[in-house]
Amino acid sequence: MIEIKYKLLSVNECFQGRRFKTDKYKKYEKDVLFLLPKISLPKPPYKIYLEFGLSSSLSDWDNPIKPLQDILQLKYNFNDKDIFKAEVLKVKVEKGNEYFKFEFSSIENR
Repeated sequence: MIEIKYKLLSVNECFQGRRFKTDKYKKYEKDVLFLLPKISLPKPPYKIYLEFGLSSSLSDWDNPIKPLQDILQLKYNFNDKDIFKAEVLKVKVEKGNEYFKFEFSSIENR
């Protein structure tokens, strides 16, 4: 395992000025909030499992994480700072069969 000792940048530190939600993102957020079931989350800190069925082989595995994570945070009233571990799987699917799956579990602090 390679370790580099260097302070990481947040997404917020990577851009200047305010960022605004696009109309496409606003619709996505509204649709996903409607589709998400009511669930109870376990006790934090969390491990999250994310699976993305993507139709484009050019899609980066990490692109859908932050928007979905922000929507999950809004729906389930948790703070994403409490996610300590994540497992992400990218699956190639046919166009029109895109999906996402998620699951929260509780982990002990390291």
